[in-house]
Parts: sequence; structure tokens; C-alpha cells
Amino acid sequence: MNCQQTRELVHGYVDGELDLVKSLEIEEHLKSCDACAQTYEQIRGLRSSLTNNALRFEPPSGFERRVRSALRKQDDASAKPSFLRWRWLPAGAALMSALLVLIVVAGMLRRPSSSDVVAQEIVSSHVRSMMASHLLDVESSDQHTVKPWFEGKLDFSPPVKDLKAQGFPLNGGRLDYIGNRPVAVLVYKHGQHPINLFVWPSDGTPMTNQQASVHQGFNLIRWSNEGMSYWVVSDLNLAELQQFVQLLQGQNQAQVGR
Repeated sequence: MNCQQTRELVHGYVDGELDLVKSLEIEEHLKSCDACAQTYEQIRGLRSSLTNNALRFEPPSGFERRVRSALRKQDDASAKPSFLRWRWLPAGAALMSALLVLIVVAGMLRRPSSSDVVAQEIVSSHVRSMMASHLLDVESSDQHTVKPWFEGKLDFSPPVKDLKAQGFPLNGGRLDYIGNRPVAVLVYKHGQHPINLFVWPSDGTPMTNQQASVHQGFNLIRWSNEGMSYWVVSDLNLAELQQFVQLLQGQNQAQVGR
């Protein structure tokens, strides 16, 4: 018998569960193998410890009687108000339903609208572009340079206007990703204030009226016209930002009129 066979049968040998032939084979192997003999002694010592009477717990007199009595009292206590629990069950269920409805409604009320999500993305992009020095992918004040740069990079052609004569010079443009789609960003400046104009195709009804809002201290104005959605963001004051938008819309209307 080898070591592998001995290790597989040694527990049965210690417990006296093997036949005479196997027991004799294991005994012969243990005489010639110190490793298996040591394993055998460890197992036999563990078995001896587990069968020691000192480890047995003898409950004190009357222990079973006290446990049974305590269980009966608990059953009696739980049985007495049972009719009350059944009586209040429908009211409790109705209350829980009302609470669930309130939780769902409150969650819906707290959920930001799609325009709020877009506004947050635009402000984050505006801040990130200045912090990471990625304000421009193409740097130029020439609209005839900036507009062709977007060709092949987007599935639309953004209108590019230069308002340098009105105090809002074009600085260039870049690509960004807003509302799960790539968009064009036209970068203007007024004094030391950068202005980011986000442009992408509109998927809704035209909204020629401006809608202004404030997010994280930045002014935003959005509108749509001629199949395009526009969002402009800047730390510029609202009056001057509205002037910029009016100038931009005026140029667009002039282009249409031609």
C-alpha cells in the first residue's frame, strides 16, 4: 500500500471501519513511512479529544422544563393580538401602497428633465475645455477656414458667422459630444470672456424664442432655427450674452432673406 492509498483509508482505520486485510496493510505501511505515521497520530489524537467526556455538556436539572415553559408563554403572547393584526392588515397594505406612490412621484419630480441634463453637459464641457486647454481644435478667426474644418467630421454642416465687427470675434471651433451625439462648438470671445456656441441638428419643432437659464454660475441661452439647435454658454453677463445671440440670429435671418 502506498502513501496515497493510506491517506484515503487512514480515517476509516482510526475509526475501526476497515476489514482485517486493509487494516494489516495500513499497519505495515505505517511502520515504514514516518509521514503517514505522523498523520495517523494526529488523526488519532483529534479523535481522542473529540470523544473526551470533559467536552460533553450536561444541562442543569429543570433546563428542559424551563425552555418548554418559555416557548408556551411566547406562543400565548403572539396568539392573543392575532385578530388585531388581521384587522389592521388592509389598512397597513393601503398605507404602504400610498407610501410607494409618494416615493415614485417624488422620484419623478426630482428627476432632471432632458433639457436640464443637456444644460449640465454643456456647462461641464465649457468648464472642461478651459481647464484642459482644449478650447479649440481649429484656431482661426476666418469663418471660411473654420466651417470647412468640420466637413467629414460631422454628419451636418454648422453655420459659422463672424461677429468681429460687433465685438464678438470668432476664435475657432472644436468637436464635442453632447446628448449622446457629436456636436460642433464654435468659440467666440467678448473681451476676456470665452463664449461656447454648441450646434447640432434639431429633432423637434423650431424654437425661435430664446430660453435663458443659469447653471453653476454660467449663463445659458438656447433656441432652434432652420433645423439647428443652438446652446450658448459663457460667464459673460446675461445682457451681453443676449446681445450676442440677437446678433447671431440677425445674421442668420439676413442670410435666409438673401
